[in-house]
Amino acid sequence: MAEQKKSEFLTYKGKPLVRSGNTIYYGSIGEKCVIMLQILTTKTVNGKEVADKVSVQLLSTDPELRMKDRILKKTEKQGLYSAMDVGAIWLERSL
Repeated sequence: MAEQKKSEFLTYKGKPLVRSGNTIYYGSIGEKCVIMLQILTTKTVNGKEVADKVSVQLLSTDPELRMKDRILKKTEKQGLYSAMDVGAIWLERSL
């Protein structure tokens, strides 16, 4: 008997987080906007590699728009926590 696996995503403030390499998507693709976080640089803290400079973009999920036109807001932040904080606020306001 084949077992179906339910895919569960890591969530932050009730919205899914999906990581692909140095890019993290925050939010649901079924909604009108998502946040894309790109880790630009990393640094070593206590022997562990952590995000240093992170690009944050609020993207429209409208497939009819060109990729350049999908970017609604963008900024760069120091550290993943600051980037997630700004991203969560932007996403909440846009929805």
